[in-house]
Amino acid sequence: MDLTQGTTQEKINRSKKTMMWFAMVSMAMVFAGLTSAYVVSKSRKDWVTDLVFPQAFVYSILIIIASSVTFYLVKKAIERGSRSLATGLLVLTLVLGLLFVVLQFEGFKDIMNQGYHFTGPTSNIVSTFMFIIVVTHLAHIVGGLLVLLVVIYNHFKQKYKPGKTLGLELGAMYWHFVDFLWVYLFLFLYFVR
Repeated sequence: MDLTQGTTQEKINRSKKTMMWFAMVSMAMVFAGLTSAYVVSKSRKDWVTDLVFPQAFVYSILIIIASSVTFYLVKKAIERGSRSLATGLLVLTLVLGLLFVVLQFEGFKDIMNQGYHFTGPTSNIVSTFMFIIVVTHLAHIVGGLLVLLVVIYNHFKQKYKPGKTLGLELGAMYWHFVDFLWVYLFLFLYFVR
């Protein structure tokens, strides 16, 4: 496909999607750096191996995958002209996103209940890395929730119609990215200990 072809609006849409891809790649590089530092640090003498992975993190992966499915179905509902279904799916996606945040804090609480803290005399390199990685991802989820609120607002303003879903698509791209990122981080933190 020749990127110079098409209407001005099609070119603008392509450029916005390309900018989103650049943003996602740069975010992925941040997490690649964090997980690389984690792997390198495993050789430290103070590396803790008895930290039990929080059950809340296990539940959170199921919740975040479900939220990706509901967000994916929003566009399908809009393309079919089912605004009420799209509204319900957007609200459900928001609820799942908020539940994910709650589960992350429950996971932090579990780690602290095991006697591992993120700073201070009871901290260790493993819990500190886990905290940094999860909080950095959580910041991106909060960004995703803000994007989702904008998408919901625009949906209520009836800006999305069949064939006119760019804002929704950009929001979904970001949401799916942070969801995929959590799947990667979950698997990484669970298996690389």
